[in-house]
Amino acid sequence: MKIMLLVSSMGSGGAERVASTLVNAWAKRGHSVDLVATFSGRGSCFYTLADEVRLVFLADHVKSETGGRGGYLARFGALRRLIGQRRPDVVISFLTNVNVAAIVACAGLRVPVVVCEHNNPAVDGRSAFWRLATRLIYPFADAATVLTESAVTPFRRMVPGVRQLFVLPNLLPDEIFAVRKPDALAAQMEGVANTATDNARKRLVAVGRLHEQKQFNVLIEAFAALAGSFKEWDLWIWGDGPERARLEALVSSLNMSDRIFMPGKTASPWTEMISSDAFALPSKFEGLPMALMEAMALGVASIAFDCPSGPREITRDGRDGMLIPPNDVQSFREGLSRLLADDGLRERLGQSAARSIKERYSIERVLDHWNEILLSIGVAPSGVPGGKSDAVREYV
Repeated sequence: MKIMLLVSSMGSGGAERVASTLVNAWAKRGHSVDLVATFSGRGSCFYTLADEVRLVFLADHVKSETGGRGGYLARFGALRRLIGQRRPDVVISFLTNVNVAAIVACAGLRVPVVVCEHNNPAVDGRSAFWRLATRLIYPFADAATVLTESAVTPFRRMVPGVRQLFVLPNLLPDEIFAVRKPDALAAQMEGVANTATDNARKRLVAVGRLHEQKQFNVLIEAFAALAGSFKEWDLWIWGDGPERARLEALVSSLNMSDRIFMPGKTASPWTEMISSDAFALPSKFEGLPMALMEAMALGVASIAFDCPSGPREITRDGRDGMLIPPNDVQSFREGLSRLLADDGLRERLGQSAARSIKERYSIERVLDHWNEILLSIGVAPSGVPGGKSDAVREYV
């Protein structure tokens, strides 16, 4: 099977992480896979790709075809020509603007298109233009996916004419389930993660883009309020983004610079997570947050707001992690206090989370879901029989 997956860029975001894991898994199963980054600025690939994956930066094609001159129309033309040349059996696209471009670019080419939403359309703040574009153009896709069941109803309101709609979760690479704490400590000794190594202190960790969506200010203020009672704990926030200056000013104003650290992006997020004692996700909204899934897969006890959408599904209604009512800052502070204080609670939550995440979000499990979707649009992956299964929920 020839698969082309389109994503805006291959930076350090969650959608890009899913894209790299997915194309690697398909390539290792013998499929021909093109991963196309459509962003006009080109960028680079943050994640490791299998040798079998063909990575294409659309900007390179635009530059060679136009001599460096090219806006949206030039990129669209280059994308359509690339699809026509490669003739994939299916085009899969991630994120709203890329989804719209993929559907239009495939018009008349007889190539099935699956578009994937990675946020909850009810709360992701997309503009009126993109809401109209999705409403008018998404019905021409052969199938669409959302990450959680809670996103189905708002998506249906936004795109009432969608042909087939599936709930399809993100997947985690097999390697994460083999990571153990001694592995992180060995990496430390080799200098891979020498920033996360002070075992004399306990660590609360958060990972994500420094953006107002993530509400790291809430986490900083909650930790600062508890810091006097938990003198052995520090807070580490990994990531970068437009809120850095404001968050650093907040840390300084709270006199927490010696207890709260924001070292930037990390190439070893699993090492930073597993070297920590608890994980926090204070987001205003999410799609299906990869950082929370990864922390739980690594057995790190976690606390998160019950925001739309993702944390409720990932924690199984709070059974595998502490789930706090949305934007209830006082309850978040109280839950965080309980998590930091109770070693036994952290141990129980971590063990339960690791088992549950592996059962639901492993590569084999999610690829079963993908096989069902591809079969539904007439694309038969090698070795996969036809017919319906219970692997994935469809909303028709």
